[in-house]
Amino acid sequence: MDTPVVGINEANVTAWMVENVGARVPLTFELIAGGRSNLTFRVVDGAGTAFALRRPPVSHVLPTAHDMVREHTVISALFPLGIPVAEPLGLCVDEAVNERPFYVMEFVEGAIIRDRVQAEEAFDWATRRLIGDHLATTLARLHDVDVDEAGLGGLARHDGYIERQLRRWRTQYEQMRVDGVDHGGIIEAVGDQLAAQIPVQQRVSIVHGDYRLDNTVLDRHGKVRAILDWEICTLGDPMADLGILLCYWAEPGDSTSVLLGAPPSTADGFASRDQVLQSYAHHSDLDVSHVAYYQAFGYWKLACILQGVFARYRAGATAGDQGSVAGFPTHIAMLAEMAKQTLEH
Repeated sequence: MDTPVVGINEANVTAWMVENVGARVPLTFELIAGGRSNLTFRVVDGAGTAFALRRPPVSHVLPTAHDMVREHTVISALFPLGIPVAEPLGLCVDEAVNERPFYVMEFVEGAIIRDRVQAEEAFDWATRRLIGDHLATTLARLHDVDVDEAGLGGLARHDGYIERQLRRWRTQYEQMRVDGVDHGGIIEAVGDQLAAQIPVQQRVSIVHGDYRLDNTVLDRHGKVRAILDWEICTLGDPMADLGILLCYWAEPGDSTSVLLGAPPSTADGFASRDQVLQSYAHHSDLDVSHVAYYQAFGYWKLACILQGVFARYRAGATAGDQGSVAGFPTHIAMLAEMAKQTLEH
């Protein structure tokens, strides 16, 4: 007897997909490894068509997190504008179907690069050289979208983005404390420093919130076919996306390489962090001179996010994804320290 797929009511979801997205029975469901928050499944129907299904974690869900309607709304607005996202196919808000809301979109084929070895295997040196520019250019295009014309003007408040983010992630950090794990107050101290130094917001843009290489699908030329994982998307300061991209865009010898585990951008041929920054600046009319603040904010936010991931693992909310979290407390403290150093230096 086949083992049921955790997070999927196979009979109900199959019936819903047949009726709403034209899937043909039988359907197979596979949890895609690597997701540590919202769960993504690859669904293949009887005709061989692949779909992607997104749903919240199976337990330990915060009241304002994991909003499937929000994700679906964003990609539905961006897809017709030519921003590279998966085509949305259907949204189910009837919790009787699968316990929680979920949505279905096309499964975009291509390369998702999570480490240096994958980068070297998927792309030659010349292509690796172009990926940073493609990623930066795509981000600049996203930030150029007029939120009102896209129908997303009501997604969130237009002002005070960083203030709101500082409050949100600090609150989430405090709600996701784990017994026996103490970071010595550094998260709170750095949060106070960030709150005291907020730059003026230049524009109201769509902010992905976690824009990095392994949240994109690349074609064989290294261009972005789809931006993935819109879970924390909102409206706000586009510099925050640039800051988080630069946090993840590690260079050989960076201390972040230990934390991120051989990041793809450390492979030979990849553009430097500064070259990625200059690519973005070339394709945008925004002032990037305060980007160091946003990098510091990015490190701090990552520390808060990682705390949430750690708490969900400890609570068993990962639908069978058994990746090790033993080093998470050390990584959280390291990220907070990097934020502090970036602010100070």
